[in-house]
Amino acid sequence: MERKLQLKELECLRLEAYENAQFYKEKAKAFHDQNIKRKNFKIGDEVLVYNSRLRFMPGKLRSRWDGSFKVVDVKPYEVVGVIHPTNGVKFKVNGHRVKLYHNQPKNAKELEIYLLGEVLK
Repeated sequence: MERKLQLKELECLRLEAYENAQFYKEKAKAFHDQNIKRKNFKIGDEVLVYNSRLRFMPGKLRSRWDGSFKVVDVKPYEVVGVIHPTNGVKFKVNGHRVKLYHNQPKNAKELEIYLLGEVLK
């Protein structure tokens, strides 16, 4: 009889742990989803495409983002059709590998940099 009670208690503990794990997963998912920024692309936007094949010795300062490409098609499930502006090659890209390109306006002022010489003591 005592053994049956122990088994019943063990079953209750297991179910409680399962419910707590489900509750934790739901809260973690809600927190994660709250911080996700959705990317909404429109036809005609200029974008940069992530180059994931740049693996071996890419160089310290070489960017993995190629661009700028023009968006020609936006499909469901974050599939973006882009076209290369110079050679006109069209291809599809996953929306996670694309980000908006913010180019400088033509009337942007340039910064002047003054280098100070070493001060002799």
